[in-house]
Amino acid sequence: MNEHKLQARRNQAETIIKNLEKRNMEGYFADTKEEAVKLIMEKFLTKGKRVSFGGSMSLKESGLMDALQESGCVVYDRAAAKTPEEMRQMKANMINSDYFLMSTNAITLDGELVNIDGYANRVSFLCYGPESVIILAGMNKVVSSVEDGVRRVRDIASPPNTVRLGKNTPCAKTGRCGDCFGDDCICSQFVITRRSGVKNRIKVVLVAEELGY
Repeated sequence: MNEHKLQARRNQAETIIKNLEKRNMEGYFADTKEEAVKLIMEKFLTKGKRVSFGGSMSLKESGLMDALQESGCVVYDRAAAKTPEEMRQMKANMINSDYFLMSTNAITLDGELVNIDGYANRVSFLCYGPESVIILAGMNKVVSSVEDGVRRVRDIASPPNTVRLGKNTPCAKTGRCGDCFGDDCICSQFVITRRSGVKNRIKVVLVAEELGY
């Protein structure tokens, strides 16, 4: 990334972080994904912390998931639950975790978060439950308004996500939202987070580089 583009993203991030603060959220910025992972691991995910996470290409691409596995944290992974009883216990563990990790589908310059979910397993923990939520997001997720964020979710984020998940949806086939209602729809809930009810519960780490969809 050239210096001019990097500085522009730093300026955008500064604007967002100031607006997050007035919305009871805590903001950070890193030039690279490596710096972002180092910040998160050293400041928050220290040995012994109970950590859960939602599905996210940003978390994988950044290297945060690899670092988490070597951190000494207690990690709750939904994929490890093999029976209904294990899944119920896993959900209980996740809702009581110290940190829930996720990305966001979009973030406005005013500091609002825009997210969609098929079953609400991700956005539910954003809204309530875990002691803190850490959101790792590349600056490719930045939009001007909530309306732009919804458009981004529908036409930019959802098509590759449905392809990745093997979903039979209009957006997987055409590359744009078809406003569908089928069983494979991943857009059941649209959640706009305009502030955190608990001060600094939500921590947003912005990265100058592009991450995820």
